[in-house]
Amino acid sequence: MATSSVSKGCFVFKPNVKKRKNSVPIEEYFNKGKNESEDSKLRFETCQLVWQQMKSETERLQEELNKNLFDNLIEFLQKSHSGFQKSSRDWGCQIKLREIPTAALVLGVNVTDHDLTFRSLTEALQNTVTPYVVSLQARDCPDVKHFLQKLVSQLMDCCIDVESKGEESVQITQKKTHCSMDSLSSWYMHVTQTDRETPGKKRTSRQWQSPPVVLILKDMESFTTKVLQDFIIISSQHLHEFPLILIFGIATSPVIIHRLLPHAVSSLLCIELFQSLSCKEHLTTVLDKLLLTTRFPFKLSEKVLQILTNIFLYHDFSIQNFIKGLQLSLLEHFYSQPLSVLCCNLPEAKRRINFLSENQCENIRRLPSVRRYVEKQAAEKQVALLTNERFLKEETQSLLENLHVYHTNYFLVLRCLHQFTSSLPKYPLGRQIRELYCTCLEKNIWDSEEYDSALQLLRMLAKDELMTILQKCFSVFKSSSEKQLGSTAKRIEEFLAQFQRLDADAKEEEDTSESQSKGFQKTDLYHLQKSLLEMKELRRTSKKLTKFEVLREKVVNFIDGLVREYLLPPETQPLHEAVYFSAAHVLREHLSAAPRVALHTALNNPYYYLKNEALKSEEGCISNVAPDICIAYKLHLECSRLINLVDWSEAFATVVTAAEKMDANSITSEGRNEIIHARFIRAVSELELLGFVKPTKQKTDHVARLTWGGC
Repeated sequence: MATSSVSKGCFVFKPNVKKRKNSVPIEEYFNKGKNESEDSKLRFETCQLVWQQMKSETERLQEELNKNLFDNLIEFLQKSHSGFQKSSRDWGCQIKLREIPTAALVLGVNVTDHDLTFRSLTEALQNTVTPYVVSLQARDCPDVKHFLQKLVSQLMDCCIDVESKGEESVQITQKKTHCSMDSLSSWYMHVTQTDRETPGKKRTSRQWQSPPVVLILKDMESFTTKVLQDFIIISSQHLHEFPLILIFGIATSPVIIHRLLPHAVSSLLCIELFQSLSCKEHLTTVLDKLLLTTRFPFKLSEKVLQILTNIFLYHDFSIQNFIKGLQLSLLEHFYSQPLSVLCCNLPEAKRRINFLSENQCENIRRLPSVRRYVEKQAAEKQVALLTNERFLKEETQSLLENLHVYHTNYFLVLRCLHQFTSSLPKYPLGRQIRELYCTCLEKNIWDSEEYDSALQLLRMLAKDELMTILQKCFSVFKSSSEKQLGSTAKRIEEFLAQFQRLDADAKEEEDTSESQSKGFQKTDLYHLQKSLLEMKELRRTSKKLTKFEVLREKVVNFIDGLVREYLLPPETQPLHEAVYFSAAHVLREHLSAAPRVALHTALNNPYYYLKNEALKSEEGCISNVAPDICIAYKLHLECSRLINLVDWSEAFATVVTAAEKMDANSITSEGRNEIIHARFIRAVSELELLGFVKPTKQKTDHVARLTWGGC
């Protein structure tokens, strides 16, 4: 591949297509390093199936959560564009036509989710309102010239989609030559007239005649003030012939509009505020539909769920990143757990159990939860479980069915407990159901102090509050088809009936007390004080509870019994390892970045990343084959706060020349010393760039060490 060019240059040689290696099928990675598992393909297919179901559910949730917001936006667009369609001569309409309709869409700081929201919004507007929807970002619009170029180019692309093929060349040449508001106005008049004159023109049934041009500014905070001001002023002068509607994507606060635009410019906008759903509420909905349900067999342990929620709450507030973490957990579970082949719907899992191999049966017996279960059985059953595969498969089927019933009851009782505790003062068990769920996954919740304080607060609830909560719990249990929890719904209904009877009894007592008070005789002050003291002493000694307090105590004890019976941690259930992913450390390595730890590992043990056998060395030893920066890093770990550069350089040279045994008086060794000195200077400069050392003025020929503790 030689070149005959004399001048210096850069030549690109494309690789030969025939020499490219064939890509390895994805399912083969499931079997890499897992030779004992013969069903890797089935696990991969099950993983794909479960993820596709969860992904479709998240997309459906996204549409439902954005539906109300998009409907309000479309209604605003219709109301704003009606004045242009009517072309009224009313003075108020004329004034309004000089203002650009602007929707300030506050989406929150979860910037990574904004692209998906704007993509869905663009599709909704194009399907129902107008085909002319343009989205611009600040990085593409440094000045008004580029702003108009991007606007015109995207509008022409929209026009090519809706125009006939014969007009494509005209539109493309216009796009290359004209980038001004005058050309846009004439283009819009031409396009709308063509649409009216063409009888067979295809248009969505809900799209309007003379549709507006919707311009979406995705990151309004990032646009420069001058670009926005100039564009708004220019657009307002052509609004009567070019119906423009602006949508500002705001991540922080609507106040940013008035900070970027002076009053003279903001007065040209007719702004209406739209607020998207809170990302925390979105997370609660996603958890409720994906994890707190028996529809999907895959579950997360407490530590894994805590890692994902902590990343969400303390880093990015991104639902998309949370779902990606959930996908990574699902993939890692099916890759690392051979028995994840049973992580599917119950009938299919029972069918697969009949075809389990001998190795898979041994994997079941090795599970810690199954071993604890076997130890609790009688001696004969223990022998059968450990020796008879057919009996083990039958028992595994019953255990899987029990696990399914456990999850059904677990989530119903969890929702019921959340109804009771979500409105308590100071929220001892958390305000969100995910907080309560994490606590229940971790341990027996009734052993915690927070649970005891919650029960004390429940024993102080008023009758109206208690009846409202019971009504919500009744609606939760009424949807249950389980026999045990079906009786629970009847019991709650009985409690509600008893509370209603208390109202009738209270009215009768009031009537009787009024009639008795009429028959009382007058008494003097002495006898009145004496009777009051006797009544007070009697109440202090007896402390007789009222009917409402007795009934309230029964309700609290009933809920406490449900919690103790059904909210057991998943670790207590046999075979839970097949559906629960608990490798939190693996997830933390992938999702939680630790650059300082990675730097320390790379410099202290370069073999960990380079996988070069020559770099293997015993712990505490410094190999002369290692990269220069690794040698300098290990030597600096042995020093105190201030490092003498001369001593450091001599130690570096000693390590580098240890295996060479060069003569210090030879000429070649003098030249080599200069090379070693240059290598040392470069290694120290790299360590300074990474932030491990810095120059100091306390002593000459010294540097200060900045990191301690081995990282």
